[in-house]
Amino acid sequence: MQRYILALDQGTTSSRAILFDQDQSILQTAQKEFTQLYPQAGWVEQDPMEIYSSQYAVMMEAITQSGIDPREIAAIGITNQRETTIVWEKSTGRPIYNAIVWQCRRTAELCQALEAQGLGEHVAKTCGLRIDAYFSATKIRWILDHVPGAQARAEAGELLFGTVDSWLIWKLTNGQAHVTDYTNASRTMLYDIHALRWDPTLLEALHIPPAMLPQVKDSSGVYGYCNIQGYDVPIAGMAGDQQAALFGQCCFSPGEAKNTYGTGCFLLMHTGEQAVQSQNGLITTIASGIDGRVTYALEGSVFVGGAVIQWLRDQMRFFNEAKDAEYFASKVPDTGGVYLVPAFTGLGAPWWDMYARGVIVGITRGTRPEHIIRAAEESIAFQTADLVEAMEKDLGSPLSCLRADGGASRDGLLMQFQADILGRRVLRPVIRETTALGAAYLAGLAVGLWKDQAELGARWQCDVCFSPAMEDAARQRRREAWREAVRRSMGWAPRA
Repeated sequence: MQRYILALDQGTTSSRAILFDQDQSILQTAQKEFTQLYPQAGWVEQDPMEIYSSQYAVMMEAITQSGIDPREIAAIGITNQRETTIVWEKSTGRPIYNAIVWQCRRTAELCQALEAQGLGEHVAKTCGLRIDAYFSATKIRWILDHVPGAQARAEAGELLFGTVDSWLIWKLTNGQAHVTDYTNASRTMLYDIHALRWDPTLLEALHIPPAMLPQVKDSSGVYGYCNIQGYDVPIAGMAGDQQAALFGQCCFSPGEAKNTYGTGCFLLMHTGEQAVQSQNGLITTIASGIDGRVTYALEGSVFVGGAVIQWLRDQMRFFNEAKDAEYFASKVPDTGGVYLVPAFTGLGAPWWDMYARGVIVGITRGTRPEHIIRAAEESIAFQTADLVEAMEKDLGSPLSCLRADGGASRDGLLMQFQADILGRRVLRPVIRETTALGAAYLAGLAVGLWKDQAELGARWQCDVCFSPAMEDAARQRRREAWREAVRRSMGWAPRA
């Protein structure tokens, strides 16, 4: 019987389902966008029930459209937007508040308070992170503070916390499994990535009851079963989206790196079984946990990557479809001196400024929409170059190349500019759905569909290699102008 893997890719702006066969070919895909909520400036929320219903709908659509029998599905793999925080009732499965999305900055003041308590060094050494509103911990605290009776109910064991992976597995298993994996746990700012346990110091500092927390498991293994048309399909793979993409890109060895060009941009470099603590504004995260063996990665996070193109489409109305950005950007030879810093919700690595806000500088009377569109595209590459520079400083050696994936990697103009501004080759793989593919790999390994990582790595293929063509002097000039634009964006939002 032909066997398939069903990958559920629950992203920041859409839920997707992809059916892969044993040869890693895509049999069927389905995708559905869902609502983004912005209650106040800098706040971002989603409806947890819409997250689940959209994911369930595309799962069933992919199966139905493919025409396969559910019994042919060997396993389900899940990958998810990370850090996004959901708290729900254990007895009913009803969320007590909207999901607070990873982009949300509402807990910036609480983060400052934790820094004032001297917890910054502890978080860095224990969690591999820095104190920031990006991570889940302070979002949990906000929900417990602002939903009447939530703290008492959590202490009584009536409420559960989970990132999106935990929420989906809870719903898909009908409340039978409250679990997460090492990669997602490492993004909460509550997990000791060295001792592999929830950290009691941080739980106490934030008054978060341990009973709320999911059990942490390997990224590959059977967590529970999802009943599809009367057949129980094992859920056997789970990883946060960026770690899943690292796995899908077959970056299994120290020094191998990928960048995902999605809503945000996320650069991860595998560091093996060594957890490297960054001195240059990056964070340390768990890359995967397989057969009890945990590996690590260095990571740099850009909060607004492809989302700047969505902003130009939806708010500025510069074009009707995101794919049109490349067409309009190509209508001008350069940005005409315009730089756009999309710090809409602050700046991530390596700057880490929660109070930065977006700026456009260098506008003249001759500036046209095409210049701004091109500047927006280039901002994605500039932010990635900042991450690569920080990573190279931490490692003491240059990257040989960068593997690229994510929706915006289809943009040839962006990929060429990325190679130019990096001075490094950028490799785009044949299979660009690397996030979903990583989840499929993890699930397939757990049920024996594939033998091991060596078999998977042998299948990786490059589609296009973008080689740098910009002169060094021009590259340095552009990088310095970008840094000046970033400096002008910093500290803009008022502090309470």
